Amino acid sequence: MISRVVFDIETLAYPFDSFDEAQQTYLTKLAKTEEERIEAIQRLSLTPLTAQVLAIGMLNPDTHQGKVFYLGPDESQSLVDDGLVSLVPCSETELLENFWNSVSHYKQIVTFNGRGFDCPFVMLRSALLGVKPTRNLMGYRYATNEHCDLLEQLSFYGATRRFNLDFYCKAFGITSPKEEGITGLDMAQLFGEKRYREIAEYCLRDVKATAELFNRWSAHLAFEK
Repeated sequence: MISRVVFDIETLAYPFDSFDEAQQTYLTKLAKTEEERIEAIQRLSLTPLTAQVLAIGMLNPDTHQGKVFYLGPDESQSLVDDGLVSLVPCSETELLENFWNSVSHYKQIVTFNGRGFDCPFVMLRSALLGVKPTRNLMGYRYATNEHCDLLEQLSFYGATRRFNLDFYCKAFGITSPKEEGITGLDMAQLFGEKRYREIAEYCLRDVKATAELFNRWSAHLAFEK
């Protein structure tokens, strides 16, 4: 059996006032209204030049073993899911180093919109922090045996409409990670309130949902073996 791992990241933009005046103007120059300005600031969580990684969740969809590396100052490592998953607090640099060390052991990576977000984000963020990636996560687009991006597979590379993870999960009868009432928009509040473990647990729910979606795709739509 091919060795594979599902991964997902959670990110959060740095405070807007941490950027100098020229940067602030540049980041919001296309906003014509206050509403558009607020949206532009919220989108800063989507680029590694303006945001940090709060958590990276990793799960083997076959064994259900995994790890979540997360920013958790003064917290201790813990186990969840009957000891199958470790929640590992660390600094962002350590988080990225741990991720690259772990991901290097798997033949196939599985993501949801990984090519559009997670992979380029974690690669560039690593470079910014002086961490050397152990593999190229943005290889040949159609080699699903190396990287299976479920958003690309379920939309047939953009031939049909793309939906978010929550919508696909509900359509396939899979428990959505959003059903706990937390979304990516809550990261700032959770981090500000030092609820680091909740961020790690949310990331784990995203990874679990992605793993279950992968198993559905693999059983019914995968043709490469």
